[in-house]
Amino acid sequence: MKLHLYLLAVAPFALAGCMVTEPAPPVTTTTVTRETTTTGPTTSETYVTQEPPAVRVEAQTVSPGANYAWTRGYWRWSGTNYVWVPGSWMVRPRPAAVYVEGHWLRRGSRWVWVAGYWR
Repeated sequence: MKLHLYLLAVAPFALAGCMVTEPAPPVTTTTVTRETTTTGPTTSETYVTQEPPAVRVEAQTVSPGANYAWTRGYWRWSGTNYVWVPGSWMVRPRPAAVYVEGHWLRRGSRWVWVAGYWR
C-alpha cells in the first residue's frame, strides 16, 4: 500500500520531464526613418492660447557639408506645454534653396505656428 502511494506521489514528477516546450518565435524590430522636405508653406495650423517663451540663443555647429543649411531651434507646442526643438542642419532640396524659418504669430488672443519651408 505504501508503495502505491509512493508511486502516485512520484509519478507527476517523472512525467514532467516528458513535456515539450517550443522556443519563442524571434522578435524582429524594424525602424523606419523618413525625411520630409517642405517646398512651400503648409496649411495646417496649431492655435495656442499661451504665449510661447522667448527663442533660445544656440551655438551653431560646423556645417557637415556645402549643401546644408542651418535651421534655428524653436518652441513646439506639445498639447499641454512648449517643448524646445534644437536647431539642426538640413540638406537643401536644390543648391539655391533658402529656408524660411518657422515662427509663432499672434492672432487675436491666440498664437499660431507658421511652419518653416524651403523657398
